[in-house]
Amino acid sequence: MKEQVLIVMGSESDRKVLADAEGVLKEAGVGFTTHVSSAHRDPDGTRNLILEAEKKGVSVIIAGAGMSAALPGFCASFTVLPVIGVPVASGPLAGMDALLSIAQMPPGVPVAAVGINGAKNAAHLALRILGKAKR
Repeated sequence: MKEQVLIVMGSESDRKVLADAEGVLKEAGVGFTTHVSSAHRDPDGTRNLILEAEKKGVSVIIAGAGMSAALPGFCASFTVLPVIGVPVASGPLAGMDALLSIAQMPPGVPVAAVGINGAKNAAHLALRILGKAKR
């Protein structure tokens, strides 16, 4: 099955939240791949992951991160593919900082933002972008 969605998370601790997106995509029969890659700890590796995904024909990126949530914007800065940011509840602000980081991207680097821990909605939005949503 062709991978149409790349799910990327900033750390292994985000996996429990992003697994919800995997479940929705599996149920819909949409191919995806999941990676842990940090914009802070491995910027070159993360950039390469995004560029390779684009070359492989990925159509949508779901990027989840907590706290400063730099990952979704970092991903969007290297591609014109739609990026959906999932703020992960962590740290003293329980995800509010991540939500604001994702929602406040500068002009020209758009990132769609779903609610805190909203990986299911991120996957449903990806399905709509791909034209595969069901009523």
